[in-house]
Order: sequence, then C-alpha cells, then structure tokens
Amino acid sequence: MNRITQLFNIQYPVIQAGMIWASGYKLASAVSNAGGLGIIGAGSMYPEVLREHIQKCKKATDKPFAVNVPMLYPNIEEIMNIIVEEGVNIVFTSAGNPKTWTVWLKEKGITVVHVVSSVKFALKAQEAGVDAVVAEGFEAGGHNGREETTTFTLIPMVKEQLTVPLIAAGGIATGRGMLAAMILGADGVQVGSRFAASVESSSHDNFKQAIVDAQDGDTHVTLKELAPVRLIKNKFFHDVVALYAKAPTVDDLKALLGRARAKKGMFEGDLEEGELEIGQIAGLIHDIKPAAEILNDIITDFERVKQEAVSL
Repeated sequence: MNRITQLFNIQYPVIQAGMIWASGYKLASAVSNAGGLGIIGAGSMYPEVLREHIQKCKKATDKPFAVNVPMLYPNIEEIMNIIVEEGVNIVFTSAGNPKTWTVWLKEKGITVVHVVSSVKFALKAQEAGVDAVVAEGFEAGGHNGREETTTFTLIPMVKEQLTVPLIAAGGIATGRGMLAAMILGADGVQVGSRFAASVESSSHDNFKQAIVDAQDGDTHVTLKELAPVRLIKNKFFHDVVALYAKAPTVDDLKALLGRARAKKGMFEGDLEEGELEIGQIAGLIHDIKPAAEILNDIITDFERVKQEAVSL
C-alpha cells in the first residue's frame, strides 16, 4: 500500500488515463477489475453518453473508477451534475483552473485529482485543495503543456514542491518506466498510450494498429498556436507542416484543423485525414492486448526490475 492505492482504494498504483475516443466504460472497467484505476474520458462524450458509460461501468465492475473532465468542455455544469447524480467518487480534472470545480466536487464527497504540466500549476492545484496531482511530461500523447518539460525532469521538480500525492504521466508504458517514475518521486503512474492499444479501448482498430506500427520519431507536437498536440505524422500532419511554410494566421490553422479531426482519426479510423493523438512511447508498444494483461505485464515487469535494482 502507498498513498495512491490508499487514496483510491485500489491494488496497484497504476491509473489508466482518461483519453478521448479511447477510454469508454469497457476499458475503464477492465483496468479497475484488474486492480488499477480505470478512467472514463468525458472529453469526447455528450452528457447523456457519459451517463450511459458511467451506468454501464458500474454494472461491469464493483471496483473504484473515475471520470476525467477537461474543464474547457462546453457542457461542464451538466457533466459535473451527472457525475454527482451517478455517484462517481473520483474525478480527474484537466485543461483549466482547478479552483473552478475542486471545492464544489469535494463538498459532494468526491476525490479530486488535477492534471498539470509544470511546477507552477501543480502548486496552484494543491492550493485549490485537490487530493492528488498528475504531472504529465511532454512525451505524452494528445494535448500537452506549453512548457515542454519532459517527465524525467518534471517529476522530481514537482515532488520537491508538493505535499499531496503525485502521479507521473507521459512516456510510461512498462514496469521499468513505472519504477523510474517512482524513484524520481512519484507515488503512482498514469498510463495512456499503452492502454489505447488494448482490446477494450474504444478507438478504431486502424488507430490501434497505427500505434503498434509507430516507431521512434513518428510522433510530433504541432499546432502550438491553438493547443499543443502530439500526434502521429500522417497526411494531415504534413498538411499542417505545409501550411506553416506559408506563415499562417491562427484562423488559417483553425480552418485546416476543422471539426472532429480527432474523432475522424482515432474513432473512425481515417489514418490519412484524421488526427492520431498518441505519445512518444508508442515506439515501445508492439501489440494489442486485453487491458488486464497489459496491467499484469506492467506490474510483473515493475517487480522484476525492482528486484534487479536492489541486487545492484
């Protein structure tokens, strides 16, 4: 037991990230049943779709699970009310000011965790009263912080300043990576990309295979003028590069991005025109497995390399 397993009442300090178009109730319940903390990603769900996933998750597991809520979500009040009505006990917030909802959620008896990308925002989250912080390095897939700080440097810097439990994220897909993060000061880890390539992930099979096929250097962060996003280099990515060569305005970038690019790529499987958000660690992901097997692999690898480290 450590601070994270105690906080969430789970067996292992491994959290499955709340990813858009990848983390529905099937993935969340599978991870929770296997001893980690599964998270439903609300960012790609209409309010009533989220309610349906929460209800199905409660039927699929009797273990704790959470909901991730990007606070820039347009229906945020409706989303938060659904979470309370459905009795969700753990909420991960991201992409916004933690002061906005933390007190309201905690008054409802909900454990609150906020995702940050810098020491500055980790301290703001702690001051807002969160129960734990996820510090996510620049290796991570999807939308990233503007500071461009990598996990290896971010975790010890945040640990030096923080008193609440710390969860490391970004570039973690193995037990070896988990051990490294915890040696650097994390109490637990959040894993995204590895679970995106799971059987239970709600992403399209084409996208899952693209994760498996990705190699070192195949992901890149772009669209920093809008919101920095790490994605696989494909036709859409190269269209963005070509547009940058013309010194585009923010409106030009928005016009190219359009609507539902992430859905087109990750959920509908369009590998050319879609936005394929995944982390650099994709280069270490070589297969698509059930979530329980992935979690077991991480823990088994963690225990093995920990013993190896002790014997050095």
